[in-house]
Amino acid sequence: MTAENYLEMHRDRWFQLVDNLLEPAGIRLNGAHCMDIQVRNPLFCKRVLQQGSLGLGESYMEGWWDCARLDQLFERVLRAGLDRQLPARVGDLLSVLAVRLFNPQSRRRAWQVGEVHYDLGNDLFSLMLDSHMQYSCGYWAKATTLEQAQQDKLRLICEKLQLRSGQRLLDIGCGWGGLAEYAARHYGVSVVGITISREQQQMAQARCRDLPVEIRLQDYRDLNEPFDAIVSVGMFEHVGPKNYPHYFAMVARCLRGDGLFLLHSIGSNRSDLKVDPWINRYIFPNGCLPSAAQITRAIEGEFVLEDWHNFGADYDRTLMAWLARFQQSWPRLNDHYPPRFYRMFSYYLACCAGAFRARDIQLWQLLLSPRGVAGGIRVPR
Repeated sequence: MTAENYLEMHRDRWFQLVDNLLEPAGIRLNGAHCMDIQVRNPLFCKRVLQQGSLGLGESYMEGWWDCARLDQLFERVLRAGLDRQLPARVGDLLSVLAVRLFNPQSRRRAWQVGEVHYDLGNDLFSLMLDSHMQYSCGYWAKATTLEQAQQDKLRLICEKLQLRSGQRLLDIGCGWGGLAEYAARHYGVSVVGITISREQQQMAQARCRDLPVEIRLQDYRDLNEPFDAIVSVGMFEHVGPKNYPHYFAMVARCLRGDGLFLLHSIGSNRSDLKVDPWINRYIFPNGCLPSAAQITRAIEGEFVLEDWHNFGADYDRTLMAWLARFQQSWPRLNDHYPPRFYRMFSYYLACCAGAFRARDIQLWQLLLSPRGVAGGIRVPR
């Protein structure tokens, strides 16, 4: 047997293993359907089986494979549970151990996600997001456009918090200031917003220049002042399980006794310290999705849970809208970002859309009060 024949035989073996693995999800290698994987590099299958999620994502970034509908591919993979069938890599096991022993979201490391992701460029996010610059799930109960879905989400948050003119609102993880501006303009509140991204701070300050809004570059752990209401949208995913008690203790000491706190966060179906290695390396370093059990343990004794609202299916529509806008805007961005970035960001948005569509992850809004609202509360939907 020649060396060339030997290599070809092993390539066929890796190909067959991956093809068999994908079969329960109705996906084929080099198949004819839009969710099928088109292999461009013969080493792709071996790499995926050896490197798992990281190898799958990196090989896509490098053009080793393509798929016409990545969102449908990942929806099928997750619904079939194929993500749990790949062998665990030693590196993944070590990362879980490190999370147990150390604090990946320490005060020093907390700033990394701002530098790596949120500081990518306001040009990118301005073209991809809506006019309110909302980088979190829209509310599609009645909306037919991204713009309306995000505006409806902002209104829903303000109504749940029962905001009134003259109140003082804290926005933890304020992003580019869209919620702070909306609340100040439409509900007459003054707002303190905090972020760990300099790019976000600059845009938020410009957006809210003529409003009673203060945008700070600040870690949430440093807060110790009174507010009538507190909100956190799309930030809790970066807090980390070791810090949940400190996070809720901060909210408790800053929230007035008759105030309300709204937590808007992606949630996991399982209490798991494991983080997807590709997402961790390329998109959100040091992130960790909370489970329902982890949240309830952390708020026990601190808050009354007034309402728990799950509209995770709406994140699928939001992400697909972002993906369409990102890809349509690429001709205006490609002078500032390399082709590898286009593949990376498209992969990120599409695989997340598939995960929400498969109901593998959720989007929660929790409404909390320090001592319980007298007579209860009728929470808007």
